[in-house]
Amino acid sequence: MRGWLPLTLGLLAVVIGAVWTVQGLGYVSGSLMTDEKIWAVLGPILALAGLALIWLGLRSRRR
Repeated sequence: MRGWLPLTLGLLAVVIGAVWTVQGLGYVSGSLMTDEKIWAVLGPILALAGLALIWLGLRSRRR
């Protein structure tokens, strides 16, 4: 059961980062974040951090 926390947090970060990105680019409307370029920048950064967490979680499960 080792590594489940980084995997879960990483997956959550990737999903949230993707949502922030598409909102920042203006593809999803109905939010204060729509068409705000800062979210188009922060979204991919969060998604990359999430991928790093997933990688760390998978690595710790193999040991």
